[in-house]
Amino acid sequence: MSEPPLASSETSKIRLFFKISLVVGFVVLLNYGGTLVVEQINFQLWPMHERLMIIMLWFSIAVYVLWMAIPFVPGVELGLALMVMLGPRGVVLIYFCTLLSLSLSFTIGRMVPLNIFARFLGWLHLHRAQDLLLKLEPLNSEDRLDFLLTTAPSRVIPFLVKHRYLMIAVALNLPGNALIGGGGGIGLISGISRLYPFPKYLLLVSLAITPLPLLVLAGKWPL
Repeated sequence: MSEPPLASSETSKIRLFFKISLVVGFVVLLNYGGTLVVEQINFQLWPMHERLMIIMLWFSIAVYVLWMAIPFVPGVELGLALMVMLGPRGVVLIYFCTLLSLSLSFTIGRMVPLNIFARFLGWLHLHRAQDLLLKLEPLNSEDRLDFLLTTAPSRVIPFLVKHRYLMIAVALNLPGNALIGGGGGIGLISGISRLYPFPKYLLLVSLAITPLPLLVLAGKWPL
């Protein structure tokens, strides 16, 4: 005997609420973890602890590179904590570490099949987005661009696609961008989309992440 339509609808809503709660809880957990990492990194090391300082320095840099590549992690805060630890002379090092992290997340995104990401969207009941990705999967980069610009179901999507490089630059410099995925999430989605050739992405990111290091070096950002 099949479920009444009303009961089936209520069950579907409960499942959707549970799934969204899981995703939101995971995001909150990542943000909380990022905050704990910042607190552990951002402490004073006295000169008598020189050997410990060197070990902590390389450990912190390794953690920063990996942590920054993870979506929804407050990467900017981690970078600033390391700049506090290293001083202005470490700004260049953090810049290249950030570039490495965003390249890593982009590369991982390139390795994720579109149909896997489409299944995740379907799991969240985002069926229109799932259908769009499944239609894009067999197309090459140029055909995907043409498809999105001409047949996307929303006017917002063609606008975002047309200004996709600008959107990345803005998103990377947006305060609190951990809420929309952070640097790791932005790099991951950029890779999954297959709309960005890696050389152009790398050039874009290398320019987009420049403002904060320049402000620090110019003494306009207090450390």
